[in-house]
Parts: sequence; C-alpha cells; structure tokens
Amino acid sequence: MRTDRPVTAPGGVPLLGHLPALLSRPLAFLDTLPGCGDPVRVRVGPREMYVVSAPELVQQVLADRAGYDRTGPLYAKIRAFLGNGLASCPRADHRRLRRIVQPAFQHALLPHYAAAMTDEAAALTAGWRAGQVVDVTHEAFRLTTAVAVRTLFSAGLEPRAAEALRGALDVLLRGIYRRVVLPAADLLPTPARRTYRRALATWHAGVAAIIADYRARGIDRGDVLSLLLAARDEDGRPLGERELADQVATLVLAGAETTSSALAWSLRLVAEHPDVERALHAEVDAGPAGAPARWQDLPQLPYTARVISETLRLYPPAWAISRTTTRPTELAGVRLPAGALVVCCLYLLQRRPELFPDPERFDPDRFAGEPPRGAYLPFGSGATRCLGDRFGLTEAALALATVAGRWRLRPAGTGPVRPVPRLVLSPGPQPMLLSGRVSGPAG
Repeated sequence: MRTDRPVTAPGGVPLLGHLPALLSRPLAFLDTLPGCGDPVRVRVGPREMYVVSAPELVQQVLADRAGYDRTGPLYAKIRAFLGNGLASCPRADHRRLRRIVQPAFQHALLPHYAAAMTDEAAALTAGWRAGQVVDVTHEAFRLTTAVAVRTLFSAGLEPRAAEALRGALDVLLRGIYRRVVLPAADLLPTPARRTYRRALATWHAGVAAIIADYRARGIDRGDVLSLLLAARDEDGRPLGERELADQVATLVLAGAETTSSALAWSLRLVAEHPDVERALHAEVDAGPAGAPARWQDLPQLPYTARVISETLRLYPPAWAISRTTTRPTELAGVRLPAGALVVCCLYLLQRRPELFPDPERFDPDRFAGEPPRGAYLPFGSGATRCLGDRFGLTEAALALATVAGRWRLRPAGTGPVRPVPRLVLSPGPQPMLLSGRVSGPAG
C-alpha cells in the first residue's frame, strides 16, 4: 500500500524523540525497527531521519547519487574532523578525488603493504606473554594505526608524534558520534568539549607537519603520501594543501579504525565459538604454523578469510551510511522532502533473516559461496565503495592468522561485549587472557 506518511519508530519521548535510545542503547533500538516497515521515521530532537534496511531500498539510495548526496548538517559535522576527504565529500568532488587516490590502492601494491602488516603484527604479538590479560580492542587499534602510519608515511614517525596522533584519533572517533546525534555537544562548555577540541587541533597540526616535512625533503619514498603528492587530476592539477590533509585523515581512519574493529570482533567471536576456533587453528597450523602470516600465505587461508567476512556481516564497521535528499523524492511509496536525512542501516541489512537464515549465529561457512546479491555491503556499494577494501581484508586476515598461530584467547571479563557506536561500530574494552598454543611456539 502506498502512503505519504512513514511509520514512526516506537519509544520516542516528548521533545527528545528517540535521542535517549540512540545515545544509550543504539543497537538495541535499531533491532526494533525492521518490524515497523521500511523506511522508518526516527526523531532526534527536532530533526527527523528515515532508516532503511531492505536491500532494494539501500541499493536505490546508494545508487541514485544525484538524488541522495553526502550533504547536510550530519556531513558538516563529519567534515569538521575528516575534512572533504573521499569518505565524506559530496558528489561534486568525489569523481576527481577518487581518481587521484585510486592508484595508491592498486592491487600491485598490496604485497608491499602486506609486508608492513606482517612486521607490525609480529612486533605486537612478540610483546605478549602467556597468562597476560590484554585488551584486544586496544591492541587491535595499536596494530592498525601502526600499519596505517607505516604504509602512509614509510619514513615513520617519532614514537611521541605517532602516539599523539593515535591518542587524538581515539578521542575524535569517540566524540564524533555524539556530535552527529547531539549537535548541542559542541555548544556546551564541558570538559569533554575541551578535550575534543584539543584532540582536533593536535590531529590537524600533526598531519600538517608530516605533509610539510615530505614537501621539504622532496623524496619519493614509495608510500601512499608520496603517491598523493605526485598525483594529478585529469586537468593536471595536484591536490591542494587542505585537500591533501583531508585525504590523509580519511586514509588513517579507514586504515586504522575500520580494520581494528573487524579484528577485535573476530578475536572475540572466535574465542566464543570452539568449533570455529578449532577450524581456524587447523588451517593456520597447516600454513604459517606459528610464524607471522605473510602475503604468500593468504591462498592457504580461505577459512581465515571467511571468519573475517562473517565478522563483517555481524558487525560492519560502516554500520550506518547516511545520505541527504537533494530534491523531493519518493522512497517505497513515502514522499520525502528535499533535505531529508536517509540512513541505510547495514547492521540491520546484514541481519535480515530472509537473507541470512538464523542471522544472529556466527557461521563463517556462510561465505563458502557468494552471499545473496545486495545483502552484504560492509564496504558500501557502487561508486562510493571503499577503495581500501582489499587492503583492510588483507590486514585483518594476516593479523588474525598471526594471532591464531601462537595464541588461544579467552574472555577475562564478565558479561557480553557491548558494541560502542562511533563513526564505526567498535567493541568496547574487552580484556582477554592469553595462553600459548601447544601446536605453536608459546610466548
């Protein structure tokens, strides 16, 4: 039945709408939406957004780039941190920027990047000891930021500078979700706002210093930043200073936070599913066999890849992709005005039971074949699909195989992990107990 009025999600409160639920229990709230219809109207204070999760509607929104663009107040908040990078720029800038950035992620460069991934995974796990409790969310973030810095800036950074960038990134990622959902967070003179603004200043100054150093030295170091400095668009123009800084910010985020989330979730899920753990250990024992996994080992690690894919199905880092309507339009019979915020919820899409039977179950063998068309979009879709998808999948697989080859992990805390929605869907702190594996050299 066609209608001009979408169903409004239940549980709203006067004035605030669904804001309390989005701040305190966002995923539990989202889980209530599929039964309401598609799209579902959600109220955030005086604002409205329309949530969709049916594959045909998600595809319609993401494919119609003229009718649905990355504009509006939400993207203005994101660009305050990321700038006008490839992950946040509107359609008018996207084609030019994608052509400039794309060469840095060509397949021929992946073996080179993978060597850095192997080295950093080996360095991280070399510091682990049997009987030690580590926060795998923090450890995964340390690993992926180290890889991002090393592949972006091969000359490396001073440890203090690298740690300052990592710390600033962590603060910004925690703060941006709150600012997107609660715009007034930037207006209140709270300690949290001061901390966020200091982190933003540290981030921008750090990135600017790195770029200035590269320009001053004028050496092609064969890394991503060197490629970006040398890149020209179809009119022969290089990236401007701000454009360059914006791309660096986007690539660090994509290379660090998204992959660390996938790795941290996979370590937890493997530990909670003994049958998956046994299959994973058997595979790595027949391949890398306790040594750090390398690029050339990947063809021998298909089950490892399936573990990562199933993790990304359950907990997609880009759990919600938003667009703003550029003109009055119709979506599943619902009339939307220009300027309406539409949220494609990949977290819900990839848990729909008609697409993935028993969707809450962790089953890597779902990916022994191809998933249903349009049902699995952890890297987005179409022209705005993440350029670094193969980079991230390679890093996550190498890191998971390296850990599984030497260590068995068990949750050390009590209770389930509570996902922490930031710009990506991250697990919160999750302490895990390390024990050396009998079949591999123990730490």
